[in-house]
Amino acid sequence: MELHIQSHHWERRTPDWIAAAVAGLAGGALAIVLEFFWATLVIGESPWQPTHKIAAMVMGRGALDQMAQFQLEIVAMALLLHYVLGAVMGMMLAAIIAPFRFDSSVGMEAAIGLAFGIVAYGWNFYVMTAVFPWFVSERGSGPLLANLLFGVVAAVTYGMLERLRKQKDAD
Repeated sequence: MELHIQSHHWERRTPDWIAAAVAGLAGGALAIVLEFFWATLVIGESPWQPTHKIAAMVMGRGALDQMAQFQLEIVAMALLLHYVLGAVMGMMLAAIIAPFRFDSSVGMEAAIGLAFGIVAYGWNFYVMTAVFPWFVSERGSGPLLANLLFGVVAAVTYGMLERLRKQKDAD
């Protein structure tokens, strides 16, 4: 009897970009809901503060005014930017998963997603704060958890969607 262990060496393999974008959207949806709950229930802020901070990345510092108030244009811009970035990050994650065959198991996908979430948190709240300093106040366990869950959900969703597409193609 021969034992075959799946190797995670690089090989030329193109990700399923649609599945990657959808997976990023799914992870982003969970992350934004967690951000709303974290702001409201844990730190006692307005749920609109995170949206104002996200929208300010595109709209400028003026979006940071009156952060406790709901403003449709601010929330719409924040959601649009958040989901675009989620889709892009989902595609970045798929560009790592596909060529190394990290989609070999749900456990491997989750582990890669956790690692990706840690890197995303570091990038978002330590590197990007040089450009967007208003995110320094967002550093902490809530945003870290949201980024970790984003990575896991995006990676596992990507693997699931990719397997469904392969199964559908085989039928």
